[in-house]
Amino acid sequence: MSISLKAANTHRNAPAVLCCRAPKGAVIGAVHLEDPSVFPELEGSGLLSIPAGALTIGQVLGATLKETTDALTPLTAALVEDFPGSAACSAARLEPAAPPGRVVRTLTHRSYHVSQVAIAGATSFEDGQLTVRESLRRESLKADPLVKKVEMDVITPDGRHVFSNTIMDVIPVATKVEGKLGEGVTHVMDGVVFILTGVDEDGIQLHEFGASEGYLDEKICFGRPGCPDPGDLMVRVNVVIQAGTGMERRGPYAAHKACDAIMQDVREALKRAPTSGCMGVKTCTYGDMKKPGRPRVVLVKEIMGQGAMHEKLLLPAEPAGVEGGRRNIDVGNVPVVLSPNEVRDGGIHALTCVGPATKESTRHYFREPLLRLMAEDEEIGLVGVVFIGSPQVNDEKSFVSARLGALVEALDVDGAIVTTEGFGNNHIDFAESIEQIGARGVSVVGVSFSACQGQLVVGNRTMDAMIELNKNPEGRESEILGESTLCLEDARRALLMLKTKMAGIPIEPANRRWTQSVIDANQRLVR
Repeated sequence: MSISLKAANTHRNAPAVLCCRAPKGAVIGAVHLEDPSVFPELEGSGLLSIPAGALTIGQVLGATLKETTDALTPLTAALVEDFPGSAACSAARLEPAAPPGRVVRTLTHRSYHVSQVAIAGATSFEDGQLTVRESLRRESLKADPLVKKVEMDVITPDGRHVFSNTIMDVIPVATKVEGKLGEGVTHVMDGVVFILTGVDEDGIQLHEFGASEGYLDEKICFGRPGCPDPGDLMVRVNVVIQAGTGMERRGPYAAHKACDAIMQDVREALKRAPTSGCMGVKTCTYGDMKKPGRPRVVLVKEIMGQGAMHEKLLLPAEPAGVEGGRRNIDVGNVPVVLSPNEVRDGGIHALTCVGPATKESTRHYFREPLLRLMAEDEEIGLVGVVFIGSPQVNDEKSFVSARLGALVEALDVDGAIVTTEGFGNNHIDFAESIEQIGARGVSVVGVSFSACQGQLVVGNRTMDAMIELNKNPEGRESEILGESTLCLEDARRALLMLKTKMAGIPIEPANRRWTQSVIDANQRLVR
């Protein structure tokens, strides 16, 4: 992985090693040099041996290569010319920085901390106190004829040892006050989330592969991107739907509509929150950026599209909402591009009920760690986020994967990271999507839960850079919400692997079976 100009100055006395193959006559800059912090790992694996006569980074910056030289070659006087004899390197010899990025649009999140929640007479929000109108339970029955009963209560951090039906979703509270989704101003509540739970009239849990019913403190991996944080208050909305509809698209969708009807009343109160003079308000502005001179990369999120409860809502009217959203099955599961800010602003509502440990909830997309890491990285330019459905029928899988390949080619990117939630059937199109991207000469990294229970049953030659999401000691679906979902540490490994692959540095083949020691070793590289 190449280093930045700042890193070149910091490590000016470290040995100079090429990070990628460079042609004869190349003027050596920071972009050509490997990060010295990874030298111990490279030397330990036998990929790198630094001779006594190796030149330093400070000596080679601005020098010229005498001959075409392979990656991971230490630079010596025999390979370069026009280098200074001193280890010191003047700032004038550093290559100019890449052109500054251009902001296409901005999104401002104005966050209000919630310290107390009550269910009472009228919905209101003032000075950190959220009150949710009790009569919304009855009114939400009108959201869909399949909804037969709605219950609502507040779970405090010290009161989580209570039984709950399976958790269908974790939903952030946010609302637009200026502009449309992905731009303008959004009000967000911190310290509180809504959790949707559900059963049908016969008491059958609303789930597909694995249910998370049980005591909340035992069934949630608190602190994961898609889960409540350790100190969060939870407003639990439990929905009972018509018997026998839990495995039809309309059943779980009805439960989400009922919960959203309650949340919309809260959103209306949040819209009226003051913009100044209020304690605990934080403001953060995000920019969708164009970054000329950097490698162009895309994030591909494979989402469920097999029917029943396996789908997502795209671009609802309100952040993380239901109303106005397009169901990815209804648009043919074909790839749809969202801007990074549209995703950050709640552009995805999760209807999926895959295994709880690998389920990406609505809150996960609102706080997607890989998106944030890629968008903020100064060495790459994130061009967008592609959401592609995973159909049930194999012919449709091939069709949508081919459309993804064509889209990535049209975007003219240098690299892509493909992620998926769950495991099993969707691994077929996960593999096809990676193959379609790789076949077009684009460096691609795959990210998935596999381990023991979800071992890949398909593969191809382009699947040579993979990130494992499992965090269960036994490598299995634990039915603990969010346990094996994508977290910041996974995102860091994935991005480093993509940069490594784009730089032309060989990646060692993975073991045939899940090996935690390999993950731990890679994790040490990005800490």
